[in-house]
Amino acid sequence: MTTAGEIERIDQLPSGPLYVFGYGSLLWRPGFDYRSSHRARIHGFHRALRVWSFHHRGTPDRPGLVLGLDRGGSCLGCMFEVAEGNKRAAAEYLWEREMVTNVYIPRLVKVACDGGRFTALTFVLDRNHEQYAGLLRPEHAADHILGAQGASGANPEYVRETVAGLERLGVRDQGLRSVLRHLEGSLDREFPSD
Repeated sequence: MTTAGEIERIDQLPSGPLYVFGYGSLLWRPGFDYRSSHRARIHGFHRALRVWSFHHRGTPDRPGLVLGLDRGGSCLGCMFEVAEGNKRAAAEYLWEREMVTNVYIPRLVKVACDGGRFTALTFVLDRNHEQYAGLLRPEHAADHILGAQGASGANPEYVRETVAGLERLGVRDQGLRSVLRHLEGSLDREFPSD
């Protein structure tokens, strides 16, 4: 049984329930059935706006910017527990959602939460992929996000909803909040109120 590291196929998931670690849009739009969720932390990766979005929140001609788990540090997010009976459907849905362009690597990670320690599925970014954006200053990230739209909607909505989802968990991600402040300032200048 695989307990940690990269996986390539759904049949490599551990037996029993499926645990999923969410750090971005899964916080506010999981899209799969789960029986419980818990605030949780992983080590060795951190949340960062470092993925050019060519599909969900942008296009190849006008890429948006979305989150990925990049190497180093730790990340507070949410662990979802999926009953074994729903495991295959949830995993297939996640593969379809996250692996559209293969910018992410499916990985089993160790997750710590109030309920204990678990091995969870998550998706980390591939630094060698053409969609890896690298480190961007908050104002530059906001410039790319503003006006970008893809199959899942507007890119600014993604940032706003993710910040709100994190805050519901009691997590204040200063980097994302800084990008959101720049976005809101740009929107205020573009659409001034009367």
